[in-house]
Amino acid sequence: MQPAHDLTWLNSLPATEAEKELLQCCGSTRWAKQMAAARPYATIEALLTSANELWWALDRNDWLEAFRSHPKIGEKKAAEPISTQARQWSGQEQAGVANAAQETVETLAKLNQAYEEKFGFIFIICATGKTSVEMLSALRERLGHDPADELPIAAAEQSKITVLRL
Repeated sequence: MQPAHDLTWLNSLPATEAEKELLQCCGSTRWAKQMAAARPYATIEALLTSANELWWALDRNDWLEAFRSHPKIGEKKAAEPISTQARQWSGQEQAGVANAAQETVETLAKLNQAYEEKFGFIFIICATGKTSVEMLSALRERLGHDPADELPIAAAEQSKITVLRL
């Protein structure tokens, strides 16, 4: 949602418009529909509580859909078409990679590919405030995880991103 918007604005939108706005914060269609249907939200805290409760009630396919709305770390284009706002947020969130050494960028690309091959989805991390070295370290660590353990870790990172965007 645009920074100038508030809960009154969100609560007053027609359902399809609210879904569209919420989809920019989290790329799961089912999550956006459920969030829009759960309106009105009395407080930001209520909005964030609902966002997390609905997120954790979704299934693997919904999580994977949300992951596809993000570009890979170090890249600018997501697997699925995204809004201009979501693209801007991704760029801001990944600012730690913008000035990274070429070697770091190349290693991120190589390990991103290895991660996607191992787990079947992109490496997702709440990159806000993280340096490229921190992201690379997290990527290396998470590559060692078991696939069953990694999906909820990635989902938790998506949840953090959603909260920041809301």
